[in-house]
Amino acid sequence: MVTIDKIFHASVVLRDIIRPTPLAKAYGIAPECSLYLKPENLQNTGSFKLRGSGYKIAMLSEEEKKHGVIACSAGNHAQGVALAASKCGISSLICLPDTAPISKVEATKSYGAQVCLVPGVYDDAYNRALELKEERGYTFVHPFDDPYVIAGQGTIGLEIMNEMSDVDAVIVPIGGGGLIAGVACAIKSVSPHVKVYGVQAAGAPSMYNAIHAGKREPLSAVSTIADGIAVKKPGELTFEMVKQYVDDIALVTEDEIAAAILALIEKQKMIAEGAGAVSVAAAMFHKFPLEGKKVVSIISGGNIDVTSLSRVIDRGLMKSGRTSNLLIELVDKPGQLKDVSRIIADCGGNVISVHHERNSKTESINGCYLRLILETRNYDHVQEISQALKAEGFKII
Repeated sequence: MVTIDKIFHASVVLRDIIRPTPLAKAYGIAPECSLYLKPENLQNTGSFKLRGSGYKIAMLSEEEKKHGVIACSAGNHAQGVALAASKCGISSLICLPDTAPISKVEATKSYGAQVCLVPGVYDDAYNRALELKEERGYTFVHPFDDPYVIAGQGTIGLEIMNEMSDVDAVIVPIGGGGLIAGVACAIKSVSPHVKVYGVQAAGAPSMYNAIHAGKREPLSAVSTIADGIAVKKPGELTFEMVKQYVDDIALVTEDEIAAAILALIEKQKMIAEGAGAVSVAAAMFHKFPLEGKKVVSIISGGNIDVTSLSRVIDRGLMKSGRTSNLLIELVDKPGQLKDVSRIIADCGGNVISVHHERNSKTESINGCYLRLILETRNYDHVQEISQALKAEGFKII
């Protein structure tokens, strides 16, 4: 149902809808390979989703356009449908889970859509959208399990191959599977030797589990900062296409995702949401054999809620060794804090928080605990400071 011809057609249809997102060389993120980024976070609406929804809506009949469209989404698909519908002059109703970031809800409204907030997660919004579709005669625009949507997303694969014909591997985020199904179909049709790798958050491993079990079964729950790929059950069509075209799938942890978001901010001056950063996390933390390869990571979206960005940065700093916590047992006597501070300063560390606990259950009756938060360069620097403290008789807990 999805062919390379349909993907080529989608690339023509979408020329007046999408924004070009040329590859960007990444520096200092995954030094063992030559890493490039496909920055769909810079796409109109801040996500690749405009491609699939734009192609689907463009292919509707005049009768279907009169009735309008309905969709469900964690946020990015919603914005894509809203903008695509507005460009075609048709009405749109979007069902979103009530856990969707406020920024995404407001952005969806700003593109001209009506919004219906549904208690729960994506799957709950999906069921409500189907009910409203039957009641009011809308055309349902599926976020991933639709041939036109998949073909639209596949245009990313064509663009990568047109710009870098000698690429060795492409890393793609996976939620329901629409993006990777389209990209993998396009790439394998043009260059079968190119590896296509998928990445999911460890807290929402629906496609990963399905591929390993050989069947689709819904997860009982999902929990991840990568809300854009927090899908309980992959699509039927996307599952079959992933089995056919994708070489491997890996999982990344919440800390790895946070570290990738931080690396993109620091190294590339680029904002990615959790779902968009999983492909970079996979390259950073060696999830696939990429040594010496020319690799493209697709940054699928950049619509991160600014209220959660600081928390993500804090986790990223901790994961990368840029901040560290030390708990030191001291003898409660004058000069101890001065000596600890001197050792840390001599090693080039910076103390940003101090908490002194005198009523602690230490081995010595005159003991106390000193809790420090430090700014450090990396894990080696943390180890250097710890060893220097131990060398002068301090006990690291």
